[in-house]
Amino acid sequence: MKDAYVVTHPEATHHVDGLVGGWFDSELTDRGVAQAGAIAGALAERIGAAEVQVFSSDLRRARRAAEIITERFGAELIIDPDLRERSFGAAGGRPDAWLAERLVPLPEGADRMQHDEGIDGAETRIEAARRAYAAMQRIHDSPGEHQVVVTHGGVASYLLASWLGMPLDSLRLVHFKVSSGGISLLRDQDDFRCHQLTFLNETSHLSQHP
Repeated sequence: MKDAYVVTHPEATHHVDGLVGGWFDSELTDRGVAQAGAIAGALAERIGAAEVQVFSSDLRRARRAAEIITERFGAELIIDPDLRERSFGAAGGRPDAWLAERLVPLPEGADRMQHDEGIDGAETRIEAARRAYAAMQRIHDSPGEHQVVVTHGGVASYLLASWLGMPLDSLRLVHFKVSSGGISLLRDQDDFRCHQLTFLNETSHLSQHP
């Protein structure tokens, strides 16, 4: 059996500053650092003293959270740029209002995954999904029974879909709602030869740092 805990990074400076994230390399806030400690504690309660692999996006807000988790477990940290948030191109680091004024609405039908919000340099949804699927395949193929994957809210949905074996062309109809600092558990259950989404977006550990 393999368990993979998908963690969305906690509060970052772009959240409180009202800026577009994406590949904009924001930092965790002080509260975000405290939330990362709470995430590490919640994971330790579930995993115990077992050996853990920690995978992380290379963006600083996710990497800092992953380092805090790694320190708690004395674990190996593996950086994978494919776990980055979806790029919003020229909008990254600009005020949310700047993006809202220029955003092209998501179309209906089969073209949804080709959508890039009409922003110069932004990734399409299918481009972000393809790299997330590749990252999750590498994580699943890596040996070890306990894994932690620190990523971003926009890409987390694609990681969960990949684990569950959903084809890329189905993603136009799929969205798993997660929030900052949430934990979701994916399980490869040998007994039934199936992949499970055991729980989605657990956040009770954040109650002291809401």
